Amino acid sequence: MQLDPLLLSRIQFAVTIGFHFLFPPISIGLAWLLLVMETIAWKKGDPDYQRLAKFFARILGITFVVGVATGIVMEFQFGMNWAKYSKFVGDIFGAPLAAEGIFAFFLESGFLGLYLFGRNRVSRALHWFSCLMVAVGASISAFWIIVANSWQQTPAGYVMRNGRAELVSFYEAVFNPSTLPRFFHTMDACLIVGAFFVAGIAAWLLLKNPESSAAKKALRLAVIFGFIFALLELFPFGHLHIVRVAETQPEKFAASEGIFETQSKAPLLLFGIPAGNPPKILFPIRVPGILSLMLHGDINAEVTGIDAFPKDEIPPILLPFVSYHSMIALGMYFIALMGASVYLLWRGYLYTCRPLLKLIFYSLPLPVLTCQLGWIMAEVGRQPWIVYGLLKTKDAYSVTVSGGEILFSILLFSVIYIFLGSVYLFLLAREIRGGVEPVGEGGHTI
Repeated sequence: MQLDPLLLSRIQFAVTIGFHFLFPPISIGLAWLLLVMETIAWKKGDPDYQRLAKFFARILGITFVVGVATGIVMEFQFGMNWAKYSKFVGDIFGAPLAAEGIFAFFLESGFLGLYLFGRNRVSRALHWFSCLMVAVGASISAFWIIVANSWQQTPAGYVMRNGRAELVSFYEAVFNPSTLPRFFHTMDACLIVGAFFVAGIAAWLLLKNPESSAAKKALRLAVIFGFIFALLELFPFGHLHIVRVAETQPEKFAASEGIFETQSKAPLLLFGIPAGNPPKILFPIRVPGILSLMLHGDINAEVTGIDAFPKDEIPPILLPFVSYHSMIALGMYFIALMGASVYLLWRGYLYTCRPLLKLIFYSLPLPVLTCQLGWIMAEVGRQPWIVYGLLKTKDAYSVTVSGGEILFSILLFSVIYIFLGSVYLFLLAREIRGGVEPVGEGGHTI
């Protein structure tokens, strides 16, 4: 049987980056929530927030280490499996990836060590500042990674010379048309991940010990935080991002929204199943004109459909469509769950409502899943281009690497990732079972 190296290279990249991308949203969101906890603990001298900060700092450290270990693989993959791509974008990607490593990763990792091991060894002000730098460093790292990926989506600041893209304007390349909408959308998603992560753990602790004051404070902080940023993800960040996608990558937008024919008064599809060739929507539930209104502020405006593009430039339909609509549905669920939690918090019933506490706990991984869905929609929806409008994926892989070699590496990485994932879950469960206040530090354990 002939193994397709292009298909296997794509599968390997999806496996490696998909697993790695589980951890940065947790690290970023948790770092900013930790900063809030540290600030309250420092300014108010609240012992509960001090214990919460120590507890979640340990979890942040574990998450960071696993995230770094899984991210190293991607650097090698570019040169090994995607040599033509690396040659094409090397002049563009060199600067942002170097900036990410020098200005962001070392900032984050250096201050993370001070934050984790400097407690009670350095001044409170320096320790708080180290937490701030961890959050800022993680965010800067995300920015430069998004810059590189956004350039693939909407190339700018380059000229074509000798069959490769060469940088002519660093500013235009960095602030290409999709960078800022994608950065704010992604950062807000990370904050939602952090909020659900803290809320889910706090809910579990309260189910085990309903009298835990520290768990109550963690849950209160997390649900308020989560409700605010879940709303912001819907509007303005989600709305602005999808409008920019419609402007700059109309094929991706049409596939994701299920707009197969160019039309005015385009409807907003609430539910449907894409099927057939040519594609159509089965069992559709539509609201007429709303999509035109959302994109253009005019209910009669025309929205470009799949039929307007050459067949060899149309992306796959099913994965972007399902990922996008699932992401939207989960986003609405997050607003509803956090909204209900804030309402019960206001009424004084949140800490004793066991069904809701269980729902919050079981919802802990859903924002991470939603980030994965967003990544699938963004990357699969860009196909057949690896650099939109410039380089197709079929022209970007390494022809010297055999399908058998790639398949072996996929299997090897999968085994390693299963091991790393298991270790992470084991360590996470151990920390949670240990509670906010470890035995031997006085007081009860949670």
